[in-house]
Amino acid sequence: MATPIFAPAAPSILRGARKEELVYKLLQAKKASGKTFTQIANEVGLTNLYTAQLFHNQTELKPATAAALQSAVPGLTDELIEEMKVSPLRQFDPSIIQEPTVYRLYEAIMLYGESIKAICNEEFGDGIMSAIDMFANIDDIVGGAGEKRVVITLNGKFLPHIEQKTANITARSPKPE
Repeated sequence: MATPIFAPAAPSILRGARKEELVYKLLQAKKASGKTFTQIANEVGLTNLYTAQLFHNQTELKPATAAALQSAVPGLTDELIEEMKVSPLRQFDPSIIQEPTVYRLYEAIMLYGESIKAICNEEFGDGIMSAIDMFANIDDIVGGAGEKRVVITLNGKFLPHIEQKTANITARSPKPE
């Protein structure tokens, strides 16, 4: 039998468990703690969005953070902690777009995306914002009419596009010259 292309970096501790099963167990442990993602994040020293990513198996738990996370959420067994340390296959269920909050986020990016890009180009030049080297957090504030408002902060490193000069190529073509 061939090795799958997307095999995990380490063998699965939860033998044969699918991602959904792992996420379910992680969220059950969180629920049993009685804490919100923000409360856990504050205890561990992470952003609330990164903490939620850990529980949704969308990012890898770093060994230096494991003890603090397990202390904040005692229901996270050693087995679950070890599974969280494995580099995840980052993916999402395409049907998530049907969830109203997720849809509205897509809608906001579709509506404002071109203008956001234009301002980024004016302010920083030609490039993109990194999603890998990005801090993300969700907060709430009170609006002018006393209503609760959501503040989503995406603080990403700017990655400029480079001019591709042949003199700067560090990996040479395997073809004979």
